[in-house]
Formats: sequence, structure tokens, C-alpha cells
Amino acid sequence: MVVALRYVWPLLLCSPCLLIQIPEEYEGHHVMEPPVITEQSPRRLVVFPTDDISLKCEARGKPEVQFRWMKDGTHFRPSEEPGVMVHEAPHSGSFTITGNNSFAQRFQGIYRCFASNKLGTAMSHEIQLMAEGAPKWPKETVKPVEVEEGESVVLPCNPPPSAEPLRIYWMNSKILHIKQDERVSMGQNGNLYFANVLTSDNHSDYICNAHFPGTRTIIQKEPIDLRVKATNSMIDRKPRLLFPTNSSSHLVALQGQPLVLECIAEGFPTPTIKWLFPSGPMPADRVIYQNHNKTLQLLNVGEQDDGEYHCLAENSLGIARHIYYVTVEGTGSPEWRRGCHLYGPGETARLDCQAQGRPQPEVTWRINGNRMEELDKDQTYQIHRGALILSNVQPSDTMVTQCEARNRHGLLLTNAYIYVVQLPAKILTSDNQTYMAVEGSTAYLLCKAFGAPVPSVQWLDEEGTTVLQDERFFPYANGTMAIRDLQANDTGRYFCQAANDQNNVTIVANLHVKEATQITQGPRNAIEKKGSRVTFTCQASFDPSLQRSITWRGDGHDLQELGDSDKYFIEDGRLVIDSLDYSDQGNYSCVASTELDEVEGRAQLLVVGSPGPVPHVEVSERHLGKHSQVHLSWTPAEDHNAAIEKYDIEFEDIEMAPEKWHSLGKVPGNQTSTTLKLSPYVHYTFRVTAINKYGPGEPSPPSETVVTPEAAPEKNPADVRGEGNETNNMVITWKPLRWMDWNAPQVQYRVQWRPQGTRGPWQEQTVSDSFLVVTNTSTFEPYEIRVQAVNSQGKGPEPQVTIGYSGEDYPQVSPELEKVKPLNSTAALVRWKPVALAQVKGHLRGYNVTYWWEGSQRRHSKRHVHRGHVVVAANTTSVILGGLRPYSSYHVEVRAFNGRGSGPAGQQSFETPEGVPGHPEALHLECQSSTSLLLHWQPPLSHNGVLTGYMLSYYPLDTGGEQQLSFPLQDPELRTHNLTNLSPDVRYRFQLQATTREGPGEAIVREGGTMNLSGKPDFGNVSAMAGENYSVVSWVPKEGQCNFGFHILFKPVGEGKVSSDLRPQYVNYNQSSYTQWNLQPDTYYEIRLLKEHTLLGQANVKTNGTGRVHLPPAGFATEGWFIGFVCAIVLLLLVLLILCFIKRSKGGKYSGQAPWPGPHPHPLHPCSDNEEKVFGSSQPSLNGDIKPLGSDDSLADYGGSVDVQFNEDGSFIG
Repeated sequence: MVVALRYVWPLLLCSPCLLIQIPEEYEGHHVMEPPVITEQSPRRLVVFPTDDISLKCEARGKPEVQFRWMKDGTHFRPSEEPGVMVHEAPHSGSFTITGNNSFAQRFQGIYRCFASNKLGTAMSHEIQLMAEGAPKWPKETVKPVEVEEGESVVLPCNPPPSAEPLRIYWMNSKILHIKQDERVSMGQNGNLYFANVLTSDNHSDYICNAHFPGTRTIIQKEPIDLRVKATNSMIDRKPRLLFPTNSSSHLVALQGQPLVLECIAEGFPTPTIKWLFPSGPMPADRVIYQNHNKTLQLLNVGEQDDGEYHCLAENSLGIARHIYYVTVEGTGSPEWRRGCHLYGPGETARLDCQAQGRPQPEVTWRINGNRMEELDKDQTYQIHRGALILSNVQPSDTMVTQCEARNRHGLLLTNAYIYVVQLPAKILTSDNQTYMAVEGSTAYLLCKAFGAPVPSVQWLDEEGTTVLQDERFFPYANGTMAIRDLQANDTGRYFCQAANDQNNVTIVANLHVKEATQITQGPRNAIEKKGSRVTFTCQASFDPSLQRSITWRGDGHDLQELGDSDKYFIEDGRLVIDSLDYSDQGNYSCVASTELDEVEGRAQLLVVGSPGPVPHVEVSERHLGKHSQVHLSWTPAEDHNAAIEKYDIEFEDIEMAPEKWHSLGKVPGNQTSTTLKLSPYVHYTFRVTAINKYGPGEPSPPSETVVTPEAAPEKNPADVRGEGNETNNMVITWKPLRWMDWNAPQVQYRVQWRPQGTRGPWQEQTVSDSFLVVTNTSTFEPYEIRVQAVNSQGKGPEPQVTIGYSGEDYPQVSPELEKVKPLNSTAALVRWKPVALAQVKGHLRGYNVTYWWEGSQRRHSKRHVHRGHVVVAANTTSVILGGLRPYSSYHVEVRAFNGRGSGPAGQQSFETPEGVPGHPEALHLECQSSTSLLLHWQPPLSHNGVLTGYMLSYYPLDTGGEQQLSFPLQDPELRTHNLTNLSPDVRYRFQLQATTREGPGEAIVREGGTMNLSGKPDFGNVSAMAGENYSVVSWVPKEGQCNFGFHILFKPVGEGKVSSDLRPQYVNYNQSSYTQWNLQPDTYYEIRLLKEHTLLGQANVKTNGTGRVHLPPAGFATEGWFIGFVCAIVLLLLVLLILCFIKRSKGGKYSGQAPWPGPHPHPLHPCSDNEEKVFGSSQPSLNGDIKPLGSDDSLADYGGSVDVQFNEDGSFIG
């Protein structure tokens, strides 16, 4: 086996020369390449018996590279050496030494490989080959080690030396590892150290085993017999270092390598080891503590690790200290500042080689493997500050150079070459290439050129001038030109020109500048509640010639709609996130992109809500006793982006009130602990709930249970009362204590009582209920009462005395009425003398005042009783009764009452004076002519006295009341009034008031007016319907149209004269319809409507058919069936109205209406009335003389004349 040995050197920086390749695109030129070593063996190799070993050296170059070897400074020809096999692979000078014990020793030494062709020689670093035989432990006689118990001892190992690291194991004869700990441990040197020995360490088979990985063998040392003498008294001693033995030591650490420091101490008790770095904190990422803190390993040592490292061994008796002074050094690393390069004839070549290390390395040069002192002195080169400079180079100056850096830690080497060659310039980038970019970005136009000397490259615009006049244009050394901050006018053609001393070439680059993508409306930051929905919007502008897209990202990850979830909805530049959770908060962005650019608009989403649960609650510092308290602490809850305002602390008693939580109080949100005072005998289980402005979060898991000890009650029951529910008892009641005030599993109440003022002994009884009934008491006697809580631990505090009373009896005295006086028509004052308290037989609670209406002074034919009731306080002896009826008789009673009830009454009757009447119950307006109206009304329901008449006022609406006329109507029995001399076709406002001696009452108001009779009357919609021998003509009278008469004529079509049975019939306008009988079946008739030889309308109708009068178009309301239906409804409503008036008005007949003057009497249709409509009379038969259709009687004929009764609030009493 071959092992590559690494000297403990620092890491040496090196920039090796890479082979400069002629680009493949540069065709048609055969260019040679200097040799470059591509692979070589490690600097140290260890070979073991029977192992083959290969020394590698591979290189490339044109022409083909030739290899040669040097061993210990002399030529070494592998092909001529027995037992050596040369590799025949191309580009390889490697060889292998076959395994043989004698060969391994013979080939030990330092090797170096040289690779050469016509252009120069490259060389490898030095390769040291070492041969190592099979390890053997020296023969030795191992004597027993005797030591007293408690002393220290070191068992040596001393393994054979080896070129590679060993692995040491201490085992016994049973192949079991010796247990190691702070007391027993193995050092880096393999020795086994005992800080102090115990009798259990007494063994005769401590065996050191050495493992050699290279030879894959393990060898054993002779067993060591450790004999421990027992002692009755082990002496304590302070620590002492077993390794290292002195107080300080100096170490050199190599840069880049690990540093291992060790301290092993003895003492009793067993010492502990600590490490200190006074220069600063230990680099935690590079420090490893091993072997129970006895070994410190510092990885990748650097110059910053220079300084002191203190090792402290400590026990109860003292401290032992060792100081390591560490200096970091390392081999320098040669580094090319200017490395391999192609040069043209006449140029100056410069190779810079810089080396760093501690101590500072010495740098030397070689050319083609030869030392500088061995070269021809006439060569034109010079060395200046680590640089090799050749002036006016020619092809013959092509060479491979070596730079070597050496200090006491080793030697490093690197190769570089100078290649002088002539090659014409060639642009390797394709011609006429098109580039696209957006405004504001940077475009890179490529122009890769090759040649020797290296061609110069310049860029020109379409006019042939250089583009470098614009500072936005920047050329790179590789020929690429960058155009920063692109503008639309940068679009065009650009020319790249490459030239050296042999030729120049040009290519064209086409640049198209597009509009940059811009986000015109980006998403905005949002704060939303958990469970809600948020919508982000994004709008962008694009270059119209480019493909575009808008995508969404959440915390840098692309978002997409999921087929099985409604979480995300993405459409038309909108992102909707539904059912927000706290995991959804983060940064969201919309990305507007084309094939050339993309821009991003960002927004932050915060999801807020009530806090999360408090993770953990802990109870500590318990002080349980007379004044119990605990310290409660908890882990803060997640605030969910809204500051926690407070924490609510609750408790549950799992024994007394399970599953019921009670608040102990709240603490500020920045507090995570509090001290709680606890009540005796409560099984406390605590929980904590965080609260912010969005409400409380979920409570914490319950804490462990804390049970406080029992104690005597600290409170007595509240609200103690004594009241009797019978005349000879007293019921003592109180508000029982809450269970958490019991201070024990059970609580009882000690009740004491005695008559007030006796100062005699207390009677007492202990009960568990919240009441006690005391019997055999006198009526309404005062008692002193005390109630005290008691439990198994004792009594509560001294109770307060409360005065209670035994049962009450009914009052035995009636109030004496001093004064009952009407104040006005609707109010009266009632006053009485206070009653004697001794006769109340209880607590005077107040007075019950009862009054009722006995009837109107106008009539007493019937008595209606309606009681009013007023309760007044005990200290009040008067009351005003309001809401009374004017001009009425009342009776009033006053009774004193206590908790038992009311006593006898003091009573008196009184009468209220007259008042103004109520408004008339109805006011109807009927149009008599173009200048007159008939008003008829009903008297008020509430006369409130004796009616003396009515007051009528009216004025035209267009005057606003300026021309109002008023006059009294002196007859109280009057029900109608005819107004004449009114203006035609004018609307009026009418106001009617009833009067008593007290004046006019409330008015009833109606609006209406007359109608001008000149001109053609308006029939509205008129329809005709025919049966087998009759026809019905119907129309809808226009509201406000005064009544008039006209003729209807039926004429058979085709006959020369009118049938004798079909004479013109006179019909009233308000009649609404007319039926013509005695028609011939299946005959056409012409229907004419005539008024004083004026044709109002006509129609043709056929029996058993239908026709329509030639008037303005009419709707279904003119159909006969509809007219009949409306007439039936009107008749039904009229009957209901009559019944209503019979029920509500038993007197006050309407005055009769005078017959209509003229040849065709008929009641007129009422004029417009905004408040109510008056129903017309029933339809008469029209087959002969026309009879009056109205009734001469008013609705008053259907009722009597009995007063209508009302209660105080105006409702009817029947």
C-alpha cells in the first residue's frame, strides 16, 4: 500500500498555469503548445512490503511531450531499472515499482519529473518516496507497577515509530476496552494516565495495542500488571500536570493545518480541565474538545490564532496551570500575478511570482528546469522584485519558467510559460448577429477575437465613428461591448473591428431596443384578519411586439391554482387568497415578464387575529399555609401581529366546581409571571389566556393542581334579613357564601336572634340552609339578628347585628281624605292625612289610590266602570290624577298598605268641569252644482260637555288662507249645510269644529271643490256587452264630475225606424251602467249616447256578442263583469259601514236631506275628498220611469241616541 504523507505545513496558495488552448473556432492554423504538467504524485509517498507503487507524471503539449526523471539529483531511467514498469499511455511519463522487499529499500529517495518539447521544459515538484517494513514491538521485560490507592500512575505504551499516524487502544486480555473517563484517559502519545487509582483498577492485563493502517496489522505490548495497595485514608491533594510536565511550552503551528493541545493532570479529588484563550474568544466553529476536555483541537489554523492558550486543572484544593505559546508559520505559496500568455514578436513579456509564508520564503527562478546560474549570461532577461522580464521577445524566446518558494517548512513550485508566436487576427463571434434588450437595461454585444499578437478590438457606429464617446458604452478586454442604460435611439447596427500587425477583420451586430416592462399598479401591503380573504392586484405595460405574462410568487415560490383547493384564485392580474391563516403571511409579488425582461412588484401580507395559546404554565415558589401564595409563570403566546394587551389568569377547582373556570385577574401583556394569593381549601388548576385587540386566544393547557390547606371562614354571609310570611313568625334569610369562601369541604351557619332592646340571652341554631323560620312571635315585633359562618376549622369573624321584624298584619286604619279638588277638566288633586303607624301593623309601604269613571254629567242612563290605579310612596300624602274625562263623575279611594296587604279605604266622589269637544267624526262634501257644495257630518264622539253648535271655516287653496271665511252654526243638532256662491272648478279647504261653553274643539279638515259643467262631459272608459235579448252599457264616473242626465238610444241596424219598445232612456251620470231589455236575438244594434242633441258616443253591438263604444281606449275596468264585481264589493262595504255606525252611534240622527230640485231627482256623486270616499246607493232597474236612487234618510236612522262611552286613554268602552 502507498500512503501520501502530508508534512505539517500551512496551506500554500498557488495559481498554477493552465494550458492556453487555441480556440476550436480558430481553424486553418497549426499552432504548437508548450508542455504543461496536468497530473503528478503527492509530495510524499510511503511504500510497504509487497505493495506496488506508482510515480505519476502526465503532461500535454504540441509537439508531443518527452519525459525524463531525476532521483536524488541524478538521472533516473525507469525503463532500464529492474522491477520497474513504464506506463505506455499517451501524454504519460509515469512508472510503477512492483512490490518486493528489496526493491522498496532500493528505490527510496527524492524524485522529480521533467516534461519537454521544442518550446520548453516543465518540471514537477519533488516527490519523496519512503519504504517502511513490517512493524515490530521491541522485546522488553515489563515489571509490575505498584501504587497505593489514591496516588497517580502512568502506564507507558511506546509503540514502534511509523511514517504514518497510528491508532492506539488499551484493552485487557479479554479484548475489552479499558473504560476511560475524567480519572482514566489516554494521551496523544499512547500512554494511559490515572489521575488517582482505586482498588478497582487492580488488574494484571493492561495491554497497549498499536494499529498500523498501512500494513493492516495490529501489534500488542506485553501486559502490564497494575497492583493497587488499599489504604484506610486517602489523602486529598491539589492538581499536578502529568503532561506537559513544565509550566509552559512553545509550539509552532503550520498555517492551514490542525493544532492539537493536550493537558492531563493528577490529583484527588479528580481534577477537571478548562481552556482559556486570553487573546480573545475561542473560535467556536473551529474548536473541538476531546478526551473529557483534556484535548483541544483547533482546525485550519491561521495567523489570527497566534497567542497564548491556558490549560487549567482544578479541584477543591487548588489549580494547576500550563501555558502554550503558539506561533503560526507556513511555507510560502508562489502565485503568478501574470501567468501563461501568448506574445507576439517585439513585445515585452513579464511573469510576476509572489510568495507568502512565515518565515518569509526565498523565491528562485528556473527556465526550462535549469537554474538561472546555469543559463547563458547573454540572454536578455532581468529579475525585478519577484518578476521575470524579457524585452523585445522573439519566437526563440518561447520558454517554460519555474518559480520556487522555500523556507524551513518546505519547498513549493509552480510553472508558467512565455509563448512567442505570430497568428492573424480572427473574430470568432458570428457576423450579423441580432441582439434584443429593453430600455434602461444593459446590452452586451459580443466580439470574441483571437490572434498573436493579441488583436486590438474597437466598436464603431453606423457612421464609422467610435462609440466610446458616450460614457454608457463600455468595452471589455474579451472584446464584448456593454451598452448601459439603453435608450430607444440606441437601436441600430454596430461594427466590431479586430486588428493586429498582420490583418484586421470586421463583423456587424444588430441591436433592437424594446420598451421596458413596467408595473403600473402593483400589489399593496395588506393587514387582514385570520379567516378572511385578501386580493392583490397587478397591472403592467409591455412592449406590444413581445410575448408577455403575469405570474405570482409567495416568498419567492411560484403560486398556482390548485385543482383540489380554493386557496388561490389567479385571474386577470388578480391574486385572491381565501381563508387566510397565519402561515399565509409573508411577501407576495407579481412578476410581469417578457422574453427580454421581468419586473416585480412586492407587497407584504400580515395576517392578524387573536393570540395563539400560551404554550406552557408553570407553578413555583409555593407557600401554603395561613396566607397561601404561589408564583405563576408562563411562556409568552404568539401575538399574531397584534401586540398582546393582557393575560387573563383563571383557575378551576376540580373537586368543588369542575369544568368551571373563574378569573383571578389580568396582568399586562409584557408580563410573563405573577404572584397569586390563594384562598384556603381550593384545588387550584391554573390556565392563562392571551388577549389582544382582536380578542382572547385559546387558553393554555392546565397547570398542575395546587391544594391549599383548610382554615376557618374569613367571611360571614351577606344580605341578612328578617321578615315574616305569617303574622306569628319571622323568616331569617341570608346570601350563602360561595364555595370558595367556605375554606373547608363543608360550611354551616350559626343563626342568633333576640327581641330588640331586651339585652337578654341570644337564641341560636346552626343550619346548613340559607334560611331559618322562627315561630310563635308577636305580630310585627323587631328582633336583633346575627348570622355567622362556621366550618370544621372554626368560626368566621364576629357577625354584625341586623334588625328584622316578625310577620305583618293588614293595616287597620283608613286614610282620612282632606281635599279632592278638580284642577281642570282633565285633572284633579287628592290629599289625605298620614295614617297612624301603630295601626299599620307593619312597614308602611305606601298608599294605593284607586279611581273610576261613573258616567257623564250629560246622561246617566248607563254606568261604565273603568278603574285607574296609582301607587304613591309612604312619605307622600297627595297625588294629582290626570287623563280624566271632562264633564264626568268620578269616585276615588285611598288605602294604606304594608307587606301583608291593603287596609280599609278612605273614599269620596267628585265631578270634572266641561271641556272643549272632540272633532266631528265625519265630514263629507257633495257637489250640488258648479257653484254649490253640500256638507254633511257626524257629531263628535266625545262631547266633553253640552254641545252649543259648530264653527265652519273655508278658503280657496290657491290663496293660502288669506281669504278664509268663518261663521258659526248655532244648531247643535245640525248635520248638513249647503254652501252656495262658490267659484266653479276651484278647490277649497274646509274646517269644521264642534263647540261647547268652553269654546271650539278639535277641527276636522277636508279638501274638495266644485266643477265647471260647460263642455263635453268625460265618461272615461265605457264598455257594452250583449246577451241573447239584452245589452249592458257601463262606464266609470270621473272623480269630481258633477252629476247630470243623458239619453241612451238602441237602434237596430238596417231598419228604417226605431222600435216602439226601444225608446230613448234617461240615465244619470253617477249611475255607472244601464241595461236595455227587449232586444231581438242575433241582431246588430247601434248604441248612441245623447245629451241635448249632442252625440257623446256610439257603438255597434250584436246580441249574443260584444261591442265597444267609440270613445278613448278603455281597460278591463269598463268590462261589465268587472263593474258588477265592483258594485257587489261597494254594496258589501256599505252594509259593513251601516253596521259599524249602528254599533258605535246610538243617537244623533242625521237631518233629512231635501229632495233634489228638478224633473229628475237623484243624489249627486260626492266631490273629491282626500280623506274618505262615500259609497253610492244600490243599482235600480231602468225599464220605465226613473225613480230616485238615493235615500232620504241618513245613516243615523240605523242607530239609537245613546251616549258613546270611552276610557281615560280614549278607547271605547261598550
